[in-house]
Amino acid sequence: MSELVAKLDDLGQAAWIAVMVLGFVLFWPVGLAILAYLIWSGRMGCGRNSSWGSRWERKMQKFQDKMDRWGSNPNSQRSYAAGFSPSGNRAFDDYREATMKRLEEEFGEFKSFLDKLREAKDKQEFEQFMNDRRNRPAGGTASDAGGGFMPPTSSGQFRP
Repeated sequence: MSELVAKLDDLGQAAWIAVMVLGFVLFWPVGLAILAYLIWSGRMGCGRNSSWGSRWERKMQKFQDKMDRWGSNPNSQRSYAAGFSPSGNRAFDDYREATMKRLEEEFGEFKSFLDKLREAKDKQEFEQFMNDRRNRPAGGTASDAGGGFMPPTSSGQFRP
């Protein structure tokens, strides 16, 4: 029996899956038993004896190393954090870097322009609201009776 297990281990996961499917086809409890054995033994990358955690750590370390290499090039003084790797042509890399810097500056200027525009629009809308409120009839309308905001009186009490 251990020879069969060793031979299937040599053939890999595909062989184990094929044996399991064959077990289900022939007699479902056999397939279920093989599936339980595969999970329990860790041969499918899960279960109590699996090395899933260490494989995950290795993958994460590999990803971190790749990101470290991508973020900085040891052969160059530049940092390509914007997502560009060096092209190999220094003139093009200088042009691209200058263009990206100019675009970032223009974006900052445009963003501040939009902020000022929004602020002016908000101020205009607030002033319109205050003007409409000041020009409202003194007795109020039926829509005001619905519980709109009523400013406090001079004594600090709210009007009913």
